[in-house]
Amino acid sequence: MTKSIMEKISSHEAVFSLDIGTKSITGIVAKKQDEKFIIVDTEIMEYSERAMYDGQIHDIDKVALAAKIVKEKLEERLGFPLTEVAIAAAGRALKTHRVQVSMEIDSTKEVDQAMIQSLEIEGIQKAQTILDGENMKDVKYYCVGHTVINYYLNGSMITSLKGHRGDKIEADILATFLPHVVVDSLYAVMDKIRLEVVYLTLEPIAAIHVAIPPKVRLLNLALVDIGAGTSDIALTQDGTIISYAMASVAGDEITEAIAREFLLDFDTAEKLKIDLNQNESHTFEDIVGISYTMTTEEIIKKIAPSIENLAREISQKIIEYNGKAPSAVFCIGGGSQIPTLTQYIAEDLGLKKERVVVRGTEIIQNIEFLCEKLQGPEFITPIGICMISTKEQDENFIKVGVNEKTVKLFQTKELFVSDALIKAGISAKQLIGRRGKSLNIFINGEKKSIKGTFGESSKIYVNGKLANLDEKINHMDQIIFHPSVDGEDGALSLKDFIEDIGVVRFNNLDIQLVSNVLINEEKKDMDYIFEDDDKITTMEIYQVSDVLNKFNIEEDKYDIYVNGIETDSNWILKNKDEIVICEKKEKIDKQTVSVNEDTIKIIVNNKEIEMLKKGKEFIFVDIFDYFDFDRTKAQGTLIMELNGERAAYTDSIQDGDRIEIYWKK
Repeated sequence: MTKSIMEKISSHEAVFSLDIGTKSITGIVAKKQDEKFIIVDTEIMEYSERAMYDGQIHDIDKVALAAKIVKEKLEERLGFPLTEVAIAAAGRALKTHRVQVSMEIDSTKEVDQAMIQSLEIEGIQKAQTILDGENMKDVKYYCVGHTVINYYLNGSMITSLKGHRGDKIEADILATFLPHVVVDSLYAVMDKIRLEVVYLTLEPIAAIHVAIPPKVRLLNLALVDIGAGTSDIALTQDGTIISYAMASVAGDEITEAIAREFLLDFDTAEKLKIDLNQNESHTFEDIVGISYTMTTEEIIKKIAPSIENLAREISQKIIEYNGKAPSAVFCIGGGSQIPTLTQYIAEDLGLKKERVVVRGTEIIQNIEFLCEKLQGPEFITPIGICMISTKEQDENFIKVGVNEKTVKLFQTKELFVSDALIKAGISAKQLIGRRGKSLNIFINGEKKSIKGTFGESSKIYVNGKLANLDEKINHMDQIIFHPSVDGEDGALSLKDFIEDIGVVRFNNLDIQLVSNVLINEEKKDMDYIFEDDDKITTMEIYQVSDVLNKFNIEEDKYDIYVNGIETDSNWILKNKDEIVICEKKEKIDKQTVSVNEDTIKIIVNNKEIEMLKKGKEFIFVDIFDYFDFDRTKAQGTLIMELNGERAAYTDSIQDGDRIEIYWKK
């Protein structure tokens, strides 16, 4: 027999997988030949005593002993040792959480991929926090995948956020986590029997690989693996698994119902349950010796409430995690063969009964058996583990460096920089530099916001090159992460507040445009820093008349100039305005000026001007009584020069001075 198997497969082409189930271990040796998957040999070993509960190894030694027997029997028939193995972690050990996260954004900028990635990472971390809070036993979990259920922009649902503008983005995130202990215990068993794990997947992924062809995985489908202790559910949509769930009832519930109804021990009831799908008539004896002969229909009728309950719990879990009934349900696992179960599931989900089906190995495509054929839905997952391992040659764990710290990632999908940062404990808040908070104050009852400064986004380098969150990563990549820097919050001191409102210059004196400043009805020092919602009251100077009143000046006795333009006292002032006033003078007819009177001569823009003194000294502004220059409308910046130097309105003018005055545009 050994010789015949050795002729079918060589050691270098052998693919070995182990399905560690709740009641037994199934070993498969196969090879890939062109497009076909050829199963050369199989071995199944039940535990002598229960060693697993709900997909979790409880007794490593007992599981290792059974796995060792499977391995050795296969090796004996193959004629060569098995050193590498593909295994799967139970889907029932996964935890999923759906959360909603939001982020305030700058409405002047388009939403980019970095913002979206940051939002999603924040959702994963929020789910992780919830999971940690629920975790009373301090079990360590890490995320193996997440799905965005919905995006929102300014409170409205939207298909894609990228390229839009708004004030707030949100997302509904479904995150899935796997406990370290599940993987660690599987590896511990493999270490005991000297097998190197070269591939690890999840049982639902392996099952879907063979039970649901790739061309239909875009549909919203449910795969239900009904085992002994639990019914594990995987939901697919858009070509991927979007959620996992678990119903805490399964085949053992039906076995116990049979045992109670007919007073049988568990093993007899289990055998009778299995026979229900194979024979029409059954003869058995209860624990007190009474013999029964009954049809399958009669037995099913007696335990119908338990079957209905199992179907109801499975259906409720599907609805809970999918949000609605899926398009179809595929049932696998030994418990899926219970008569009438699929009918009840269809009724509960409101589906046609043809939409809820049991999948057996006969539906697996491109497969050939060179040994006794494994038949039935209970062998979907074992074959799936072996088949998927031939398509995925790389190990399902990779190691990458994040700021010189090594992290290990579970590769059930393409991995990106964002996955590594999450695993390394990088917070979403370290990715996008937030704009500083605005400071809101009230000035004489009017709200004013002092905006915070913009933040600086994080910088990421992969193998020395600048990268982003959605950069794909590979085994041993080195990632350097520089966290973002948040912008500074809006801030304002009393001194800056007064200076911001401004000053005007009045006949060479600086006059503040505000006075008598009270903050929350109290006087404060000039170095006081405003706080949110502070209420400021001030006496403000709005126009020239307020300045004149401040110095008790009678405006009708003076000519008023602001920034070189002659105006009146109603001029509205702004920061850095320059005010000059001069006593009003009688207008002089330049044609009647006598040369014999006390006069001075000056040159203005290369033109000689003669000015009558009338008992006082001349200042610069007096030239406008003698020289025609339109200052009523600004045509640029007014330039005034006296003997080649910049001049002010109140500068003294002497005989022979040279003056230049013009608009600079």
